[in-house]
Amino acid sequence: MSFYSDEDVSDELETLGWYHYDLSRHATEALLLSNGTDGSYLLRNSNEGPGCFALSVRAKDSVKHFHVTRKDKSYAFGFNEFATLHDFVSHFANQPLLGSDAGTLIVLKCPYPWRVEEPSIYESVRVHTAIQTGRTENDLVANATSLGTKEGYLVKQGVFVKNWKQRWFTLNRYKLKYFKDKMCEEPIRTLDLRACSAVQFDYSQDRVNCFCLVFPERTFYLCAKTAVEADEWIKILQWKLSQLRKGR
Repeated sequence: MSFYSDEDVSDELETLGWYHYDLSRHATEALLLSNGTDGSYLLRNSNEGPGCFALSVRAKDSVKHFHVTRKDKSYAFGFNEFATLHDFVSHFANQPLLGSDAGTLIVLKCPYPWRVEEPSIYESVRVHTAIQTGRTENDLVANATSLGTKEGYLVKQGVFVKNWKQRWFTLNRYKLKYFKDKMCEEPIRTLDLRACSAVQFDYSQDRVNCFCLVFPERTFYLCAKTAVEADEWIKILQWKLSQLRKGR
């Protein structure tokens, strides 16, 4: 079974008003978090090669990304395979329900359009002068806070009484928050990852799928339901720390 060429795929997907071509993961999260609503989604190219796409969905304050694969004329998504693009789109018209490893249920409510009507209005420049600071083009470094959102239930060890309680965790930018449950609006605590020195699997606890976050005043022990979910949390948290060390 062979893949279509990139050009063939793009030609067909151009008929979709919510296919965003090479929109990056970072730009996707920024777009959906700022302008989308809960259940907004879009389709974009994945960096995993020809025939690979990502369906990005806003789930409250995070954005989740799912694989979509095209082989020949069919599209594989979740547990389903759709023979044509029309079948694939018809599936989304019925607002399907998705469940992730984190235990989050997401209703795909509405696609986020690629073309959005915008006003053709621009400010007029009234003052424009160079300030002599001695800086050069080498000092002109583009910078933006990494997003990389994630959320889900984890089991956390208490600080004084070493019991374990399930908590709802959200990760956005450099803040890891945990709540009593998913419905609570105020977090029990917010952890600033700028103070975290390490994130790694932990085998000192009498539990599986456990990992820890090391802070100067305390080490937090957390457990996921599955090894896959624990690995996902560790990878994104370690990536956050690497971005912070680079000054991003």
